[in-house]
Amino acid sequence: MDFFHREQPFQAHVFLCRFTGEGDGEPYSFRKCHARGCSHHLCPHVSQAVMIANRYLLRDCRMLREAGVSVPEGLFTLEEMVAGFLGYQEKYEPTLTIEDYVHIAGDGNEVSVEISLEYVSAVEHFGNYDNPQTFLMVHFHVESLGRTHKFQRCFACYSTENEEEERKVQTLVANGRLQQLYQDFDRAGVKCERKYFVCEK
Repeated sequence: MDFFHREQPFQAHVFLCRFTGEGDGEPYSFRKCHARGCSHHLCPHVSQAVMIANRYLLRDCRMLREAGVSVPEGLFTLEEMVAGFLGYQEKYEPTLTIEDYVHIAGDGNEVSVEISLEYVSAVEHFGNYDNPQTFLMVHFHVESLGRTHKFQRCFACYSTENEEEERKVQTLVANGRLQQLYQDFDRAGVKCERKYFVCEK
């Protein structure tokens, strides 16, 4: 996808999962962004993003199965790009997610998190049309174990062309996910000032 971050364009791979099924006899379909990766400093490296996306996907599938929802097995792969990333993990430390830091805090370590929120524009390219999207991104600045870790995560997205209909709903989705995360922070003792997306422009 082509992203536009603070007027700076860049390309990145986005790992999206589409969930479809039926609930109470009614069909449903929605997409969830699990990670974004690129080859420069504006987002995690693609090889890191694949692993992050799969961790979130496995967690979502586990939660669905625990709730009694049947979910097929499946993971993100980038087989055609693997050769370009060989040796990357040996050069860099493993990528931690925000949930890892919740566990670190739960083990008795001090963890503080600063959060900033941003609506990020992007364009998905298909064979015969483009699909403008807006991503609700959460930027994390984490201080723990004597180190600083900066990373980001998408909490919702919507069609830019249908912003009037979708922005409010997806903002509520993102804020609901933030609220769940803040509750995890409270239980583990993570220090963080709560922030939420604003529904109206």
